[in-house]
Amino acid sequence: MSAPPPVDDRRRTLADVAALAGTSVPTVSKVLRGGTDVSAATRSAVMEAVRETGYVPRPGRPARGLEPAMVDFVLSDVHGSWVHQALGGVEEAATAMDHDVVLTIARRDGAWVQRVLRRSSAGAVIALVDPTPAQLDVLHAAGRRFVLMDPMSRPPEHAASVGVTNWEGGRSAAEHLIGLGHRRFAAIGGGRTHRYSQARIDGFRSGLASTPGAALVDVGYADWRREDAAAVAEPMLARADRPTAVFCCSDLTAIGVYDAAHRVGLRVPDDLSVIGFDDLPEATWAAPPLTTVRQPIADLGAAAVRMLLRLARQDEGAQPPHEELSTRFVVRASTAPPAASAVPLR
Repeated sequence: MSAPPPVDDRRRTLADVAALAGTSVPTVSKVLRGGTDVSAATRSAVMEAVRETGYVPRPGRPARGLEPAMVDFVLSDVHGSWVHQALGGVEEAATAMDHDVVLTIARRDGAWVQRVLRRSSAGAVIALVDPTPAQLDVLHAAGRRFVLMDPMSRPPEHAASVGVTNWEGGRSAAEHLIGLGHRRFAAIGGGRTHRYSQARIDGFRSGLASTPGAALVDVGYADWRREDAAAVAEPMLARADRPTAVFCCSDLTAIGVYDAAHRVGLRVPDDLSVIGFDDLPEATWAAPPLTTVRQPIADLGAAAVRMLLRLARQDEGAQPPHEELSTRFVVRASTAPPAASAVPLR
């Protein structure tokens, strides 16, 4: 890739992008339309050149044609209760505004960006996907609007987003457990780098900080999988100074902690209190039913669609909107005061 053009105050053009990428203007245009007859190396060079130049389309000129009545919903997969609830909210809001929904699965090859660009849609709602800065910059440069649902990484300045009060949810879990008398805690997050997972743990830490003697003795990460959570939690629960309560960043990881507790001979909540996050249907099916932090998943999807369709009416240069929906603490049967005999198991 050649050196970037000199810095000045003029609006960047497709020619600037082409010069930096070492290709032609028609090729750059083809990449921004999602064309398939471009090599992976050239596509990558164009995407990086878009990011480096900060190219954006001319204001007031959409990527193609009239505003289409379709919304792309981009997901990493279609499995699980969280996805089903989010899809329900997306579909309901889109239908209410006379739009259809097209599902796009974001696989590791990154080709989802080209598929979104090839379709004539009003834009994309992106969930459970961590787009690269270059991918988001290409969507932006192509004039394709998008909204990130509870983004995994800090979004760029031009990205609109909608999320939930993850930090407050974690803090509410800590306050509940402290109120029950617990002082030794563990936390199990999802992905180590996922922004919302870290926000939940940070909120939990903050809730503990105000209570003398309260200690977060273990923190583990389970990548949102039940079986990984069980593997991470089992050695925690077998320690001589084991925690008497565990806060998990999802309901499925909390159920994995149930599995680990059973393996080492602990009863929930008699010997161990467990809190989840999400309030999926699985939380009420668990035995005992799971105390959890409820996030309004369907409302999150609906809010993302409404925000996306509002972007079409937003003035050029306006700050992208950001919205947070409130979480709510739900007490069920998986939490109780710590047993007086919370002592070594082995």
